[in-house]
Amino acid sequence: MRIVSFGYQTWGRKTLQALIDSGHEVVLAVTHPTSAESYRAIWNDSVEELAREHGIPVHLTERADAETIDLVKRAEPDLIVVNSWYTWMPAELYNLPPHGTLNLHDSLLPKFTGFSPVLWALISGESEIGLTIHRMDEGLDTGDILVQHALAVGPNATGTELVRAGMELIPGALREALTAIETGTAVWRPQNKAERTYFHKRSDRDSRIDWSWPATDLERFVRALSEPYPRAYTHYRGQRVEVLAATVSQARYGGTVGRVIVQEGGGAVVCGPDAYRGGNHGLVITRVRTADGRELDGAEFFARGGYLTDSPE
Repeated sequence: MRIVSFGYQTWGRKTLQALIDSGHEVVLAVTHPTSAESYRAIWNDSVEELAREHGIPVHLTERADAETIDLVKRAEPDLIVVNSWYTWMPAELYNLPPHGTLNLHDSLLPKFTGFSPVLWALISGESEIGLTIHRMDEGLDTGDILVQHALAVGPNATGTELVRAGMELIPGALREALTAIETGTAVWRPQNKAERTYFHKRSDRDSRIDWSWPATDLERFVRALSEPYPRAYTHYRGQRVEVLAATVSQARYGGTVGRVIVQEGGGAVVCGPDAYRGGNHGLVITRVRTADGRELDGAEFFARGGYLTDSPE
């Protein structure tokens, strides 16, 4: 089949590589220009570079405008394949090829449509993540499903580890989807809209720790926001502090939400929700990074006790 690729960042590059390896003819690679915007700068392996290495024509654009549509028409694709494309695609474009357009989304749709699905899935306490290949339609990640591959979320998995593992699903899932389309054996499964969840783009505010959350949720939150993502942060004695590692306390503690009260297991325990009842576990902060880049043990850094807050005081 003749295929046009729309993709960006490492997801787009891995998808383009899988298309090249599939033996199908990639007739055009459409990608975004390089960006320094925080989440776009993460996992920024170049689609453009890979395409040019293989002699594939490249079109750089922020959006699927009239020029882009014209280029795709002239390429005469049988199929468009999309992964990590940041802007809206019109029906004129995604319905253009005889086989339509496939979109790759790194969640088990219909759950976790939208942005940063792997991070949100870990934060939410999901037991598995995955990759869905579906037909593009007028909604965001709402089209009929062709292929889904799942991965279990380990008890100590970080967001970074899960993102990397999810990327490794791309070649096998895409090969399965292309074979089904080429052989006419594709079976499309409509999504159950009642089960759909949507998550917005992450920003700096979304990395701030909310001390009203249970310690088990906060421990996952810290693991989800692992390097190279913006780290979980809080404020202590007027300065912003990143929490790099944490565990759930063995003992149960009481007091005031956000209070650093005692040391346990090499870290500092912070009170969580309903702390005044004394029935809940706390979050044990074992490693922090200060605004000047110094990394310190939690027990050492919080030796004076005090409170962790939403903003400098």
